[in-house]
Amino acid sequence: MSSTEPLLRRNDGMRFDLQPAEREVLDAADRFARKEFYPLAARMDAEEWWPEDIFPKIGEAGYFGITASPDEGGLGADLMTSGLVLQAFGRWNHALALSWVAHENLCLNNIVRNASPAQRQKYLPALCSGAAIGALGLTEPGAGSDALGSMRTTARREGDFYILNGTKLYITNGPVADVLLVYAKTAPELGPKGISAFIIEKDFPGFKVAQKLEKMGFRGSQTAELVFEDCRVPAENLVGRENGGVGIVMSGLDLERSMISPLCLGISERALDLTIDYAKTRQQFGKPISEFQMVQAKIADMYVWVETMRTFNYRCLEACNELEVGGGGRGMIHALTAASVMYSAETMAKVLSEAVQIHGGSGYIWESEINRLYRSSKLLEIGAGTTEVRKIIIADELLK
Repeated sequence: MSSTEPLLRRNDGMRFDLQPAEREVLDAADRFARKEFYPLAARMDAEEWWPEDIFPKIGEAGYFGITASPDEGGLGADLMTSGLVLQAFGRWNHALALSWVAHENLCLNNIVRNASPAQRQKYLPALCSGAAIGALGLTEPGAGSDALGSMRTTARREGDFYILNGTKLYITNGPVADVLLVYAKTAPELGPKGISAFIIEKDFPGFKVAQKLEKMGFRGSQTAELVFEDCRVPAENLVGRENGGVGIVMSGLDLERSMISPLCLGISERALDLTIDYAKTRQQFGKPISEFQMVQAKIADMYVWVETMRTFNYRCLEACNELEVGGGGRGMIHALTAASVMYSAETMAKVLSEAVQIHGGSGYIWESEINRLYRSSKLLEIGAGTTEVRKIIIADELLK
């Protein structure tokens, strides 16, 4: 990717298909991921292996810093473009796609939207080039769905530093991250309104990776527990104002939800393709199973689910393009992003379930690609707010 020309946009706000420039972005990312990501996927899953050279390769190809300005090392494009790249990446290596979005959206884009010019100048070039890996530290052992209210990590000001103490859990890219956007309570007595955001470097005194976590799915995407023990963070690494982190969190969560949906879509597209190919070649009773009406019905259902997921994805990404800095966490955009990821994750689970059913015994084997995809489904019904939390958000906004 090299063009910084803005992509064409419809004026009615409704998305049913891609414009030619957007199709070009999707197809180019697909070719890149098929060549560079797909050969790594099996080993990443089997060994929870991390390919250390892949992030610089992604950066060299121009797939980091999509929403960052060109003078900061980015592309100067929009969230829709990021979503299309993620969709393509998800088709060929969903573990790397998850690590990509944790770096690109949760860390890098949050810095683009919320950090000071000095902070952006310091951290964005390395994040955009892939020389540094980014992560987000929000979830804690006792703070999942109630991430803000139950947060126990604290930060107290001492002169020119903040001293952080606490633990973060289930942090994507945690074991390999160089730069982390971390939330801590600077005024615990204020509850969620006493949270601040900080940029942490892996070499800061008092920071360590406590353990790498082994997972059921997305196994190649590295996940960790992080510990802060009197971690000294320069005061200049405070993002925004002290006790102003809740706005960054909530806006970031809406963008995160809108960006998880294309990952669901990419995985589902790949599952549909694999299933069609398998049904055409698998023979039973003297003919391909694709000739049996029950198999045909399942494939038809899968196609409809994927296409409706695609339309919802594009509509949500288009709406999020207009989300102002500090916006989100309220209003119908809050409901829309929750609805998009809820529908996408639940629908992906149905697509993958039918895919494994059609694959039969071969789909139940751990090493098979369809099994690898199937094991990924549950995380996306949990991460960035569970399905149940998403329903609460939607209902709350509708009933106000």
